[in-house]
Amino acid sequence: MIDEIHVQNLALIRDATLVPGTGLTVLTGETGAGKTALLTAVKLLLGARADKDAVREGCSSLVCEGRFLNVPVAAAADSEDAPESLDASEAPATDQRDEEVVVSRTVTADGKSRAALDGRMANAKQLAARIAPTVDLCGQHEQQRLMKPSSHVQLLDAWMGAESEGTEAHTCKQRYQQALQAAREAAAELQRVQEASAASSAQLDNARFTLARIGEVNPQSGEYEQLEQSLAKAEHAEALATAANTAYSCLSGEEGALDALYTAAQALESVAAYDAALGEHAKALHEAAYVLEDVSRDARDYRDSVDFDPAQLAFQQERLSAFLGLLRQWGPRMEDVFAARDAAQDLVSLVDDAGARIAAAQRAVDQAEQQLAAAAEELSALRHQAAPRFAQEVTAQMARLEMAESALECQVADLPRAEWNTAGPQAVEFAFRPGKGMQARPLTRIASGGELSRVLLAIKVVLGAQDNVDTLVFDEVDAGVGGATAVSLAAVLADLATTHQVLVVTHLAQVAVRAQTHYVVRKAGENVPETTLDLVEGESRVAEVARMLSGESTEVALAHARQMLADMR
Repeated sequence: MIDEIHVQNLALIRDATLVPGTGLTVLTGETGAGKTALLTAVKLLLGARADKDAVREGCSSLVCEGRFLNVPVAAAADSEDAPESLDASEAPATDQRDEEVVVSRTVTADGKSRAALDGRMANAKQLAARIAPTVDLCGQHEQQRLMKPSSHVQLLDAWMGAESEGTEAHTCKQRYQQALQAAREAAAELQRVQEASAASSAQLDNARFTLARIGEVNPQSGEYEQLEQSLAKAEHAEALATAANTAYSCLSGEEGALDALYTAAQALESVAAYDAALGEHAKALHEAAYVLEDVSRDARDYRDSVDFDPAQLAFQQERLSAFLGLLRQWGPRMEDVFAARDAAQDLVSLVDDAGARIAAAQRAVDQAEQQLAAAAEELSALRHQAAPRFAQEVTAQMARLEMAESALECQVADLPRAEWNTAGPQAVEFAFRPGKGMQARPLTRIASGGELSRVLLAIKVVLGAQDNVDTLVFDEVDAGVGGATAVSLAAVLADLATTHQVLVVTHLAQVAVRAQTHYVVRKAGENVPETTLDLVEGESRVAEVARMLSGESTEVALAHARQMLADMR
C-alpha cells in the first residue's frame, strides 16, 4: 500500500507530496494541470523505464520518493518495466511482508537513472520485482492487456483462488503443473534413450575407447589434487629435509638461538629486583623461548619424517603423467574427465541394453501421461464450473455501470494434448455481447475503449479480496462517462475501495465526492509553468467539486456541491 509519495522537478511539478488514504483517494484538477505526472511518479517507483523528457524544464534531474507499507519480502520480475498485472497471478507467493519499504528514483536530464531500496542502491528490475506486484496500474496499457486472450485464463484462475495457497484450485493447478513437468522430463528421457540406442558405430567405438583409455588410469575422486601436493614434496625431499635441519640447528644447536635467549633472560632476571621493568622483559624472553622450542621440535620431527624413496617418486611421476594425458584429451578439469567417462558408460549401456532401457522409458512416459491426464481433467472441471459463475458476476457489475444490455461470457475450450502448457490444458477467452439478442463475439474484436474500461473495472470488483494487489490506480477510467453512468461508476469505485486502496485521476464530481481523501492539482498561476498539489477539505473541497460541476464556483454550483458531499456522509 502507498503510504506517501514525494516528487520534485517532475514535468510541471516543482515539489509535491501525496499521502493517499486507505480507501478511495481522488486527484482532480483542470485539464493540463499535470494530474498524470503523479501517475508517472508512481510508475517510476514501480520500476518503469526512465524518460528524460519527464524532468522539469531547466532542472538537472527529477526525484521521486515513496514509502510503501505491507510489502512482500520477495517478488519475481523478469522485465525492467514495472509489470502492470491484471490479476494476482504475478504476485509473489509469500506471506512474509515488511511493514515499511522506502523507495527512491532519480532521473537526470540526460536520461540516466538511479534507484534505491531502503537506502541501498538498486535498479529498475529490483523495483519491479519488489514493489510493482503490490500496485495495479489500471490505465490504457491494462486495457491493452485485457485485449490479449492469454491473460484471460489468469483472471479466471485468480477468481477461482488458483493463485492463493491453501485453496482447492491452487492445489489442483499446482498438481497439474507438476505433472506436466514430470511428463516433459519423461518424454525427454525417452527421446534421449532412443537417440542413444541409434548411435552410429563411430560414436559407439569412440565411447568404448573413452572407457578403455580412462579405465587404464582408473582415476579416483580427489586423487589428482592429492597427487600434485605429495609429488611436490617428494621431488624436493632433500631440500625440505635440509631446510628443516638447518632451522633446528640454528635454534637448538650449540650456541643456537635458544641458548642465547636463555642467557639473556637470566641476565635480566638477575637484576630484576632493582628494576621491575627488566623483569618484565625477562618474562617476555621466556615466552618467546617457548615458541622457539615448539618450532625447533617441529623442525626436527619434520626432518626425521622425510623419507626419500626413488621408486615411489618414479611411480608418482608416472601417475601424474597419466593424469595429464587424460586432462589433455578430456579436460581441462578432472570433473570433465569423469563426466566423459560417465557419458561413455551411459551410451555403451544404452546400446547394450537398448530394448530394456527404451521399454522402461516408455513405461515412465505412459505413467506420467496418465497422471497428467488425471490432473488436467480435474483442473478442466474446475474451470468449466467456474467460468459461467465468473462471467455472471462480472456481468452483474457491468449492469451497475449502465451496461445492463451487455454481458460477458467466459469461454473455456479444451486444447489438444500437444498444446498443453503451464497455464493449463484449456484456452480461456472472454466474449462480449453488446446487447440482448446479439451474438457474443471475442472481447478483443468488438468492445470500444469506454466499454473495455468499464469491463476492466467490473472484473476488478469481482476479483475483490482474491486479488493479492493492495493498491489500484485508475487513469482514464471515466473517459467519456457522464450522467447516470458517472453515478454508477462512482459507486463501483467506492465498493472497490472497501477491499483495496484505490487512487483515481478523475474529472467526475460524482467520483470525487465519494473519496475519503481528495487532492487537487492546480496551475500555480497564469503563464507560470508550474503546478501545485493540495489536499482539500471543508469549503476548499466544496469549491473544487463546484468547479467540476459547472466550471466555476457559482452559488448554485456551490450549493449543489455541498449537497452531494452531504449525501455521502
